[in-house]
Amino acid sequence: MKKRKEKPAERLRDLGKSLCFLSPSLLGVGIFFILPFGVVVYYSLIDGVGSRNFVFLKNFINLFQNSAFRLAEGNTLSFSLLAVPLAVVLSIALALMLECRIPLKSQFRTFFLSPMMVPVASVVLIWQVLFNYNGTVNEFLLIFGADKIDWLQSEYCQIVVLILFLWKNLGYNMILFMAALANIPKELLEVADVEGASESYKFFNIKLRYLSPTVLFVTILSLINSFKVFREVYLLTGDYPYEKLYMLQHFMNNTFRSLDYQKLSAAAVIMAIVMVFIIALLFKAEDWFGKDVEG
Repeated sequence: MKKRKEKPAERLRDLGKSLCFLSPSLLGVGIFFILPFGVVVYYSLIDGVGSRNFVFLKNFINLFQNSAFRLAEGNTLSFSLLAVPLAVVLSIALALMLECRIPLKSQFRTFFLSPMMVPVASVVLIWQVLFNYNGTVNEFLLIFGADKIDWLQSEYCQIVVLILFLWKNLGYNMILFMAALANIPKELLEVADVEGASESYKFFNIKLRYLSPTVLFVTILSLINSFKVFREVYLLTGDYPYEKLYMLQHFMNNTFRSLDYQKLSAAAVIMAIVMVFIIALLFKAEDWFGKDVEG
């Protein structure tokens, strides 16, 4: 039986109806996202809000010559390269652990989910109590004869923030992986058991294949959260923290206060380009890794 061919007038009518339904969303995205970003790009290409002379890439060149930007860029990059893989790998490990029958399973799950219910300021207060110069961790170290460490003003400061980042984000990521693991076809795992497949083979060749979309989502989410760690660092240390904790958001926040819109806009454009490039690579990697998994 042949399908009835749609007439051009019908197609246009359907397109018009679709646009009518989409128009509120399109209008909101255009006004609150696309238009402001266009303004940011415009500001990054002119020499000042008053003169508005087009200078093309001069603001970007000046930005890369700025020592504060290079420091913030390096710190943010090093933190993300360490935090994002750990957030993904540890979340998968926790989800696999909770699939097994372990003692105190409920308490274990609650420990990692509790940060989702606690305000950021309260979490930061806990960390201040723990890692203050006269805090709990230093008091514990004194028992073993170790010297006190000013954790947030030392080489260990990124590790302190990394532990905070992981504790805040592992619970949500773990729930996502637990849901993904529950959706893996049980028949495949049963067949693998019958064939005598090892646990490592089942994980890398079956489970991880089906987890690849969730791995992509969690990686992107963790990457975004690693850029947003500025909130916690700011509450812990203020505008100008120890050198290794000076992030891109610190630079942009301080630049905004000095009303240097050109430098701020150029930094925002570079940050957006880097994020889009990384996310595109992640999508490409997920598409290649999960290409043989049926939808």
